[in-house]
Amino acid sequence: MTENRVLIAGAGPVGMVAAARLVQAGIPVTVFEAGSDLSTQSRASTFHPPTLDMLAELGVADKLIEQGLAAPYVQYRSRSDGLLGRFDFSEIGDLTGHPYRLQCEQWRLCRALLEKLTGEPDFEICFDSPVKSVAQDDAGVTITLGEGDAARTRTGRWLIGADGASSVVRQTLGIGFEGFTWAERFLVVTTTADLRALVPDLDTVTYVADPEQWNFFLEIPTAWRVMFPVPQDMSDEQALEPGYGDGLLRKVLPETEMDLPVEHRTLYRVHQRVADTFQQGRIFLAGDAAHINNPLGGMGMNGGIHDAVNLTGRMVSVWNGDAGEEELTRYDLQRRQVTEEHVQTITIQNKRDLEAKTSEDRAAYRDAMARRMEDADVRRTFLQRIGMFNSLARAAELG
Repeated sequence: MTENRVLIAGAGPVGMVAAARLVQAGIPVTVFEAGSDLSTQSRASTFHPPTLDMLAELGVADKLIEQGLAAPYVQYRSRSDGLLGRFDFSEIGDLTGHPYRLQCEQWRLCRALLEKLTGEPDFEICFDSPVKSVAQDDAGVTITLGEGDAARTRTGRWLIGADGASSVVRQTLGIGFEGFTWAERFLVVTTTADLRALVPDLDTVTYVADPEQWNFFLEIPTAWRVMFPVPQDMSDEQALEPGYGDGLLRKVLPETEMDLPVEHRTLYRVHQRVADTFQQGRIFLAGDAAHINNPLGGMGMNGGIHDAVNLTGRMVSVWNGDAGEEELTRYDLQRRQVTEEHVQTITIQNKRDLEAKTSEDRAAYRDAMARRMEDADVRRTFLQRIGMFNSLARAAELG
């Protein structure tokens, strides 16, 4: 018989938020994680204001805030023109209980949620349990974990595939993942140097446009991450050589005799892709399994958390008998369209603005920033866009 519970593939931030939301509503959940523990890899580290509001409802926002770094300002510069715009989230403080971006590594959210869920009778988590295949019928879903003699199956009413960009759930269902891969890779250099001592007016989140070598400064607790594009013709090995990354870092900072200690150098390819559908029958995709984008704007993980909140809200309504199964079909309509209209569009434009090659494009970027700084209404709209309020409002419009 099918177990009357929700199955979740992946114990990242999206899967764990989905689990917490369902357990909070009294719905039994099992999370299957391929690793032997929660990942502590250095990945996303930005939480937008409405996301923090959602996490506050789960009782974990305060813990994250204690461990993180509040960033009330976002700054945009260009190498040739200096400061173009500095935006203060307090101007939209009437829309949120958290008028700032929070810089805090995503693994801290997963840990906080696991601590909160441990001991809950409706919560189960299975480590070393990679999902290898999925199947479904009118009664529920069946997943196969492991292979060969070690293979085992579990059943549930619904399955949420939150198992990342290489999602086995998505691939097993044969759902397309259309889009493209940027020619450049991104190199992230993490340094414990006090960059604000070198650049006193640097904000925690600072974008620097330049047609040859744009970069992005992002402060996290105890360190700075600095992101650069890597030329298409450079090998991975060359890009990861200490001398190359250290040279880029020194190039974007004033001359100094200070040593610039580098903790990590991370190189990765950057994609813009959206699944053809976020739902197939009783199986749903969320987060990176459903959509991936470049990190300029910090919208990937946040968009995935918004997926989880949207989907689980619908599941609770159906589970409690307040809505029929057709309620779940609204998830794909809302979240996929919002991803294409907002997350993909904004992150692509962010990259194009930073790397603008022609004088006309650079002038258009400068002029747009100037209008935002001069006009309070335009500035407010911009803050709502970069803070992901507009994407949530659009989802609400879609019903």
